[in-house]
Amino acid sequence: MKLSLVLYIAVMAGVTYLIRAVPLVAFRKKITNPYVKSFLYYVPYAVLGAMTVPAIFYATGSVTSACIGFVAAFVPAFMGKSLITVALTASAAAFFGELFF
Repeated sequence: MKLSLVLYIAVMAGVTYLIRAVPLVAFRKKITNPYVKSFLYYVPYAVLGAMTVPAIFYATGSVTSACIGFVAAFVPAFMGKSLITVALTASAAAFFGELFF
């Protein structure tokens, strides 16, 4: 049992190292291709969205209140309001949605 745990940790350490080292080795020169630059520009936003959006729907006791909070957050975010305003609006909407549903 202990050996397998050490093996799992070693494999994950190797994978993590490779994910970080391969781009440094593969791209030695400055990237000038506009397609690649635009692709790399949007990667952090895509990863953040892929991690955040599924977590939104399981953050509360029911998917209904989570959807209410999501919609309530989307409206002020789309209007360009501050992050604290969006977070407070979403939290309040999810809280009251949980109370009524």
